[in-house]
Amino acid sequence: MYEPSKHISTFYVAGFQYWDGALVIGELKAGMQLDLVPERDNPHDPEAIAIRWKGTKLGFVPADENALVSTLAFYGHSDVFECRVLKADPARSPWHQLMVGIYVRDAR
Repeated sequence: MYEPSKHISTFYVAGFQYWDGALVIGELKAGMQLDLVPERDNPHDPEAIAIRWKGTKLGFVPADENALVSTLAFYGHSDVFECRVLKADPARSPWHQLMVGIYVRDAR
């Protein structure tokens, strides 16, 4: 059976409460694709991977989940991943408003 992508991780967006996610949380729907953007110059974590939607920074892949994405992005393979909204709930606490999944694309 053909799978267009394989799920590898699910998490709440880290730091969501500190960035601009509150400005767009009402627009985010399950299935929407988000951008994964490496931040090598991040002073807190050189492996940081920001999560953005239409240029708006929503937060980060949690530090305990970012090693694989960061390593492959460093070596030029960031296009193998996709990040999708799994759940967006503005009524929840800011730490649990946005759940996303990371998937590996099938390049075949």
